[in-house]
Amino acid sequence: MFIDKAGITVTAGKGGNGAVAWRREKYVPAGGPAGGDGGDGGSIILRADENIHTLMDFRYKRVYKGQNGEDGRNKKQFGKDGEDIILKVPIGTLVKDSKTNTVIVDLKEKDQEYIIAKGGKGGKGNARFTSSTRQAPKFAQPGRKGESKEIILELKILADVGLIGFPNVGKSSLLSIISAAKPKIANYHFTTLQPNLGVVRIGPEESFVVADIPGLIEGAADGAGLGHDFLRHVERSKLLVHVLDASGSEGRDPVKDFYQINEELEKYNPQLAKRQQIIFANKMDLTSAKEGLEKIKMEFEPKGYKVFSGSVATTENLEKLVYYLWQELQKYPKEFMTFDEEYVEIIKETPAFTIEKTDKGFIVEGEEIEYLMSSINFNENESIKYFQNTLERMGIVEKLRELGAIEGDTVFICDMEFSFDE
Repeated sequence: MFIDKAGITVTAGKGGNGAVAWRREKYVPAGGPAGGDGGDGGSIILRADENIHTLMDFRYKRVYKGQNGEDGRNKKQFGKDGEDIILKVPIGTLVKDSKTNTVIVDLKEKDQEYIIAKGGKGGKGNARFTSSTRQAPKFAQPGRKGESKEIILELKILADVGLIGFPNVGKSSLLSIISAAKPKIANYHFTTLQPNLGVVRIGPEESFVVADIPGLIEGAADGAGLGHDFLRHVERSKLLVHVLDASGSEGRDPVKDFYQINEELEKYNPQLAKRQQIIFANKMDLTSAKEGLEKIKMEFEPKGYKVFSGSVATTENLEKLVYYLWQELQKYPKEFMTFDEEYVEIIKETPAFTIEKTDKGFIVEGEEIEYLMSSINFNENESIKYFQNTLERMGIVEKLRELGAIEGDTVFICDMEFSFDE
């Protein structure tokens, strides 16, 4: 089964907690603090793998959690880091934020990796908090939470050339002859139920990739038929080969077909309709095709389109078409294109804290404050002193003064109530 889109949730591992421990050794009369640091949580890493061609695995498992780091131990032993989880995806996978639909990363290189969720840092053990005035700290830091994201994986096939056209015009047959691909071929509509890839070899180290995109019909951009599901795979192609049935064997007008298909491309993505197209008038082995070819040439050659005529059934002119495509591809940059807006990471300056003045007192909030509070032992004087010094260092005390706090005012920090003390 070909699955080219999946939504998953990734949560990196939490960092291990720092330890509160003491040296307890024979003949050591005054053992000092010996609590080790917690290990870092495992990250979630995406890797582009050339051996994977579908996102099927992510259809059945949608939640991925990294391994937590181990807690610190006695004798200043650090906890073990959590193992990273590597999620293998096909080359050409676009990763988007599910909430904003912005592009996070485009995995279009072999073995390209991206840390989609970073593991939380391990907390520091009490051995880290010794100072000239704090000889025996009885507190340690907890590990930080790992990042969590809801993302969309969207596969866009990496092909140099995309074959487009109505169903049953000969796209799959064309692909099978000019490449080593073996798509399922039969004489009925929607034979192609998924995109097929083939490699066309010109010579030593000279080749290009062709994708047979399932046939489009009128209304494809709005969800009709199979085309809507696979239009995204055309976006990567540098060139489009528009296959037309010059014979009109099914009672359709090839010129009208051309404009109808391009109307669907325009609806799906206006830029996509501007992509260079080469017209291949197929089924020239049929007697009714000559009239259709003349009509195609009269309509499109004056507009600058290159028109090839031939027959997939007899392989007439296929070699000329292939070499022309190869020559045209040399004019394009080597890297694959995408029309999705490139994601520019904006580092948000999230304030370490916020202070709100209310009738009942001052409310101090913030992620860093919550993290600080979780590491404090309020039954221990050394820990309380560390807490007070940290509030000073973060600028919280100064900010309270600026907002008018005076001796005895109530200050709320993470559901705990304190009295402002100068």
